[in-house]
Amino acid sequence: MKKIDAHAIASKEYDEIPELTDADMRRARLRVGGKPATREEFSAAVNARLGKQRVSIMLDAAVIEFFKARAGARGYQTLINQALQQVMTGEQIEATLRRVIREELAHG
Repeated sequence: MKKIDAHAIASKEYDEIPELTDADMRRARLRVGGKPATREEFSAAVNARLGKQRVSIMLDAAVIEFFKARAGARGYQTLINQALQQVMTGEQIEATLRRVIREELAHG
């Protein structure tokens, strides 16, 4: 049986780990639940674990151009997701503020 180094990597050691290249990723043997998996199966499993869901949505070309222009290396879909999360958070904050103000006015 092959011996495995079970050393836990400390955060200060992360910089010592070489970057994975595209060639490294092409040679990778992907597994899901310990079983061999296709790239599509692996990607779906990672996204499911991260709580992400693939959707198809029609957006104005100007919206896509706006986010692509600002995305840089992160990817425009990540920026769109962050913008949508900010809207959700903003609406939650607004609703909470309105409720607090109503309560204060009712008791004041």
